[in-house]
Amino acid sequence: MILTFAVSGYRSLRELGLPLDRLNVVTGPNGSGKSSLYRALRLLADTAQGRVVAALAAEGGLPSTLWAGPERVSAAARRGEAPVQGTVRKERVALRLGFAGEDYGYAIDLGLPVQGGAFARDPEIKAEAVWAGESLRRDNVFATRNGPAVRLLDERAARSVVLQDLAPFDSMMTHAADPRQAPELLLLRERMRGWRFYDHFRTDAGGPARRAQVGTRTPVLASDGSDLAAALQTIREIGDDAALDEAIADAFPGSGVEIGVTDGLFEVGMRQHGLLRPLRAAELSDGTLRYLLLAAALLSPRPPSLLVLNEPETSLHPDLLAPLGRLIGAASRHAQLIVVTHARPLVEALSEQPDCRIHALRKELGETRVEAAEAPPAWAWPSR
Repeated sequence: MILTFAVSGYRSLRELGLPLDRLNVVTGPNGSGKSSLYRALRLLADTAQGRVVAALAAEGGLPSTLWAGPERVSAAARRGEAPVQGTVRKERVALRLGFAGEDYGYAIDLGLPVQGGAFARDPEIKAEAVWAGESLRRDNVFATRNGPAVRLLDERAARSVVLQDLAPFDSMMTHAADPRQAPELLLLRERMRGWRFYDHFRTDAGGPARRAQVGTRTPVLASDGSDLAAALQTIREIGDDAALDEAIADAFPGSGVEIGVTDGLFEVGMRQHGLLRPLRAAELSDGTLRYLLLAAALLSPRPPSLLVLNEPETSLHPDLLAPLGRLIGAASRHAQLIVVTHARPLVEALSEQPDCRIHALRKELGETRVEAAEAPPAWAWPSR
């Protein structure tokens, strides 16, 4: 389980550290930084896929994603007694992302390129670190990257250089993870690659989930929900069939879901009380289809270590938010969840679940801050 997520210098997230539990809810008004937090999580996951530089370039390059405020905000400015003013920068420009789990932690530091040219919008990876435990210290780090050099802690407890010419756009997570030399990096990379994000379910008339699709065993629902029918049938055969029925009955009393298969094409059907035939996916309302997509994602027979939902309440009737909260709570017993939402009824429903931690975000002088009584978790970034 991830215990801490940290981000620095990304959009409105000037310096943010979040303690995490089994079930985590990120909420706040529009413009408070929820979407930025979600994107930062996705960027961190992109590191394990070797896509973090490309993902930042797609957002307009590092300059467009960096914190746009001053490096320091005076106490007088925070009290409204003085204007917010820029100062001479003392620290290097950096966008930093990291997390610490129950066993390992990882952080990456991205900065501006040294040279221009055709790829001047691409950020460079300046430093990385992997350590054991909840926070980075000198005595618990076993893999570091500074510039092009990667050092690993060997069996004699000495740090040896295993790479000397790593490109500034390549991560040590993708180029130094080795089952013999660096099994911890390999384990951590594969764990991060297994994180799942759901935020772009299409439920419009042309959405792929509304059409019959060729089906194969699908323990993990696709990010766009195109293989919904196959994913639901897989839950029926090798997953928790009873939990699926319970989730459907909780949201739609007297209803049930069945999967039709014709010449290898799978299609969702939903039986409702009083109807003589099941409704096809093309006939379902946007909210009903979205709930089925969320159920398929949350009841996966192969749960990930981390599952992130971004505004799952979209298109849902308020009456469906309590059943969705119970479904998310049940899923959190098998996977760590982060739910980003501004729907107060869903927040209230999730707050009733065990091991739920709620983070309410707000903006202060353009900076995202967390309304919390507890102190932020201890955190240290790797040095360049």
